[in-house]
Amino acid sequence: MRLGRLYTITKTFLNYGLDQLVPAKWLPWSVRIGRYGLFWLPNKHTDKAAGERLRLALESLGPVWIKFGQMLSTRRDLLPADIANELAKLQDRVKPFPGAQAQALIEQALEIQSIDELFSDFDQTPLASASIAQVHTARLRHGDDAGQDIVIKVIRPDIRKAIDADLELMETLAQVLAKHLPDGRRLKPREVVKEYRKTLLDELDLLREAANAMQLKRNFDNSPLLYIPKVYTEYGRLSVMVMERIDGIPVSDVAALHALNVNMEKLAERGVEVFFTQVFRDSFFHADMHPGNIFVSRHNPQDPSYLGIDFGIVGTLNREDKRYLAENFLAFFNRDYRKVAELHVDSGWVPAHINIEEFESAIRTVCEPIFNKPLAEISFGHVLVNLFNTARRFEMEVQPQLVLLQKTLLYVEGLGRTLYPQLDLWKTAKPFLERWMQEQLGWRAVLRSVKENAPYWAEKLPEMPTLLYDYLHGQKQLATFQREAMQQLLAQQQQLKLRVVYSIGAAAFIISATLLWNAAQPLWLVASAAVGALLCVFLSNKRG
Repeated sequence: MRLGRLYTITKTFLNYGLDQLVPAKWLPWSVRIGRYGLFWLPNKHTDKAAGERLRLALESLGPVWIKFGQMLSTRRDLLPADIANELAKLQDRVKPFPGAQAQALIEQALEIQSIDELFSDFDQTPLASASIAQVHTARLRHGDDAGQDIVIKVIRPDIRKAIDADLELMETLAQVLAKHLPDGRRLKPREVVKEYRKTLLDELDLLREAANAMQLKRNFDNSPLLYIPKVYTEYGRLSVMVMERIDGIPVSDVAALHALNVNMEKLAERGVEVFFTQVFRDSFFHADMHPGNIFVSRHNPQDPSYLGIDFGIVGTLNREDKRYLAENFLAFFNRDYRKVAELHVDSGWVPAHINIEEFESAIRTVCEPIFNKPLAEISFGHVLVNLFNTARRFEMEVQPQLVLLQKTLLYVEGLGRTLYPQLDLWKTAKPFLERWMQEQLGWRAVLRSVKENAPYWAEKLPEMPTLLYDYLHGQKQLATFQREAMQQLLAQQQQLKLRVVYSIGAAAFIISATLLWNAAQPLWLVASAAVGALLCVFLSNKRG
């Protein structure tokens, strides 16, 4: 089966001319000979551009490869713009599997004889079908929320086998590319596949997704910005998740939003605020915010709020990365390119030996032209590509912890462009970041630190008298030791000083005796000088 799948993938790659994306001179002779040997598998799509051929090939290989193409489309730091743009067209909808099979999988996971035991009005026609799972509608039959409209998400059958087989082949291909491509170190094909493996396997665990949803819901509890549907954990399983069904307008349906008289400017600004709130306030952000996962509430269109779904991919940032990012954004918004360059070095993203002045100049060249323009006239994705290309000149490697953040920011840009093209992304984001930095560095930060550490301090408080006594006792012993050591050092210095004096005296007497002897002076005078030398040596040794 594995060999058969390998043949299918190879055939697909060659039929779409993907081998032509890698210059022949980069490939070892064995690979080139192998390609010529497969002459009956020619490129059948010579009329299409490289990016389109790659997209079509991934689509034909199925859900695992479609998902891989979607991830690659966000890696504009690794791919040319035309290919990344083409891969961005990959949709998260694939051919559904039979509804009766989905029902059987749900019954098996929940260990029930019939789905009617727990749910009513189960619809075998899927509401949505994606590469990993599909969604069906129903109603709750029991509990406080009986009659509540819900959606049941179920993982595709046998998807794990297909994923494992394809991932193994991907890793083999990545090893070949890393070894033979001249730019293999920068492109990091093995790291890309490893990242994809983790993302994909995380999405197979619906218990993890349910936990992510509950965390996001708690973070935005009673917030006018974002609503996360309720998760019914009592029905949660590794392959099944049950959630409240939301009633919203797809954020991409701009005509419907205008028909409802939604305040588009406020909606776009709130999209930016949602992103920065998740990243800088919570350090926990929805990292798959493409239009298929974001809806707009029908209630109160002049004060609109978002509805979010699909929480299989989330991102987190540690405190240091978050602080450096905030400072970078603020320096960027203030056009302080020197500060941007220094922060890259301070954070370790760029080596310390690079020339700061040259790096600052390169950043200014990329960033300065985009200011004071509405979002419709700039592409943040294009700016990112130029920044990545610039950073590579200064030995900056891709930061894995920032990849999901970059991807999410690209989604936010696309969202803002769709809703309100005149949105000034910089003007909207800057006040939020300034307020956040003040909270991190001002008196609010002190109060928050006290609040966060209060339980730990309360736990240690009974031990404080003992710890204080041990500290003071230790300080007393240390002071005694230091005083004795100092006295001993002074005594040793005094002895050394005397030995030096006696040694000088002995040397003087020896020299004097020698000179007197050579000058044929009386013997008693020479003997006196010799005795003086011996006396100085004796006293020096005695002092030592």
